[in-house]
Amino acid sequence: MKKTKRAAGPADGSRVTGLKASRVGRTVKRATAGGPKAEQKEAAEARERGGQAHVARERSRFLRGAAIDPRPINGSEKVADLIEGTFLAYNAARLREACQLFTGKMLEEDVTIGLTMTGALTPAGLGMAAVIPLIEAGFVDWIISTGANLYHDTHFGLGLSMHRGNPQTSDVVLREEGVVRIYDIFFDYDVLLSTDAFFRQIIQGREFQRPMSSAEFHWLCGKYVRERERLLGSGRKSLLGAAYECGVPVYTSSPGDSSIGMNVAALALDGNRCVIDPNADVNETASIVLGAKRSGGKSAIVILGGGSPKNFALQTEPQIQEVLGIDERGHDYFLQVTDARPDTGGLSGATPAEAVSWGKIDPDRLPDAVVCYLDGTVALPLLTSYALARRKPRKLRRLYDRRSRLMSALRREYARSRSS
Repeated sequence: MKKTKRAAGPADGSRVTGLKASRVGRTVKRATAGGPKAEQKEAAEARERGGQAHVARERSRFLRGAAIDPRPINGSEKVADLIEGTFLAYNAARLREACQLFTGKMLEEDVTIGLTMTGALTPAGLGMAAVIPLIEAGFVDWIISTGANLYHDTHFGLGLSMHRGNPQTSDVVLREEGVVRIYDIFFDYDVLLSTDAFFRQIIQGREFQRPMSSAEFHWLCGKYVRERERLLGSGRKSLLGAAYECGVPVYTSSPGDSSIGMNVAALALDGNRCVIDPNADVNETASIVLGAKRSGGKSAIVILGGGSPKNFALQTEPQIQEVLGIDERGHDYFLQVTDARPDTGGLSGATPAEAVSWGKIDPDRLPDAVVCYLDGTVALPLLTSYALARRKPRKLRRLYDRRSRLMSALRREYARSRSS
């Protein structure tokens, strides 16, 4: 018996039952929103009538990402596994990308990592819970913080307590009770007075009687905070104390904008000679970034919030390039957690792509930049847990101990740029 040839079907092998004879044998192109609607519709209906599997034609380069197919959460997941397995879209995905950028690239041995901190992170206990573990693991090499974070951090080092509270409580009643509020964090007014008294006492010491960078100032403060912790037997509670022991320089971009700076200013009225020199801060932070690059390594910035500390960290590259005239490219890695929008023009919301136009970020490294639009008090504990689960501790860089060498190298390059 003579066999008849069958008409060729669509490229994916699905039958075309029900299609008009004139269309049988024609290969239907990949379905698109701009394609022939009637033909695409009939092809899909034909597959359904014929009992054929609905197979997506995933040939587009935009469909190469892993399929979204998480396993059900059962309560036994570890944090790192939860992030990798279920943080698949929207800002959860950005947080996963941030965690993977941090652990996969930033924590390589040749990368110097700067951390910036804005927002009331230390009053919420995140200095103890997250920043100190990152410092001790060698995952943070230098820090720029608001003075307020460092001031409130000191409360814990002095054995003073802060408490969870109800943000709906009347502030008039709290004032009458001598209670200070940072949203839902409550503490006794004497916490402020005791911390002020501590700073005024140590700042009058002989070693403070000179101009110095904020890193030198905070290193000295950290020494005394750490000693107070030792006497109290409380363990490491203060990131200033931990940074002192681990050789992590801690800068503040606006020294006068905190209770610490207010006490320094008050003592100046009495003839105290302690002066925090912003010029030294600008040059020292630039020398850290230049040193990272000139050693054959890379520079990474982790930004919690935004504000002045963010700019102070990112301006190191324009300081090196356009001000000092030293040839460089910009930071290699950029990770920011922020709730600020970019369209208002504020720096806190400025994207890494915008930073490229200023020379702050290496344009070739723009794919290694992640912005996660999330509350830092949510993101930081998750990022810390993920990093400690996925990476072994790094050797401490002890950049504070290397400040003079880094500054000498900066001066030499600056001199060469001026003579060329």
